[in-house]
Amino acid sequence: MVDSLKKPAFDEIRPGVKSPAKETILTPRFYTTDFEEMEKMDISVNEEELLAILEEFRVDYNRHHFVRDAQFDQSWDHIDGNTRGLFIEFLERSCTAEFSGFLLYKELSRRLKGKSPVLAECFELMSRDEARHAGFLNKAMSDFNLSLDLGFLTKNHQYTFFKPKFIFYATYLSEKIGYWRYITIYRHLEANPENRIYPIFRFFENWCQDENRHGDFFDAIMQSQPQMLNDWKAKLWCRFFLLSVFATMYLNDLQRADFYACLGLNARDYDIHVIEKTNQTAGRVFPVMLDVNNPEFYNRLDVCVKNNQQLTAIANSGSPKFVQFFQKLPYYLSNGWQLISLYFMKPIDITASQGAVY
Repeated sequence: MVDSLKKPAFDEIRPGVKSPAKETILTPRFYTTDFEEMEKMDISVNEEELLAILEEFRVDYNRHHFVRDAQFDQSWDHIDGNTRGLFIEFLERSCTAEFSGFLLYKELSRRLKGKSPVLAECFELMSRDEARHAGFLNKAMSDFNLSLDLGFLTKNHQYTFFKPKFIFYATYLSEKIGYWRYITIYRHLEANPENRIYPIFRFFENWCQDENRHGDFFDAIMQSQPQMLNDWKAKLWCRFFLLSVFATMYLNDLQRADFYACLGLNARDYDIHVIEKTNQTAGRVFPVMLDVNNPEFYNRLDVCVKNNQQLTAIANSGSPKFVQFFQKLPYYLSNGWQLISLYFMKPIDITASQGAVY
């Protein structure tokens, strides 16, 4: 009984290799895109900024950063029970997200080589960063006697197709929200070192600078394609991606509030801070921001959190599947209504004078 509490059971492909998490709407996604459309992009409008970003990538500020030191050389059996399971899940989700970025950027660099040399090299160097991040996280998992088979993950994961402009919206937000997540945790643990339960958090300050530089690259790409930002369709799509990224993070993190509690963080307060900072950052490039200071925004997300708790309870009830479907249906409908209502909340129009509402 004690052993089962100390070392939560996970499905394994083979001994020590964890089965990938079941794919759901809230799990990290793998993307592919229209490579031919990407090849035809004209970046001349903003090529000077992209060249400056490329020079930063070439410097490779973190080439000596991701090196495990003596603090990793110890047993981690004192992280046990629910905390251990949540921490392994955190490492897996983070590793999967970083690895999905590596695969996308690597393929883009390969396809653009010879056609758009600046973009090809930028994507190649970003894939280098993402590979380091994923490898570092996967090595951390091995401290808990598990790891991911990244080759298996490559071949057996579903890929979501997005047109290039949607890839840019999604990856820009992913990189920028990653920056705010990492730096917020780092600063909190710097002030409260007693809550630093594992050495990986000491690496987050430099780590998040990679995320920030990647986000700046996608900012520059979108600035080179004004049609992606300057019409009514761009406003609608930017609202969609902002809400999707914020809602996914909020629902995931509050479902795992115990993990953040281990770090001395309140998951809800942490997410509100990260969302507000990411929203402000996105306002520098997107034509709209969400009105996240409206109390309705988090009230509706909190309803979704409670609905998801009910959905989990139903899924674990052991009832027949067809019975579960009808039990779950009202909660699915409620979630849909909350998210639709949030989408149609009036956003802040950055392009209008004096911050008028669009």
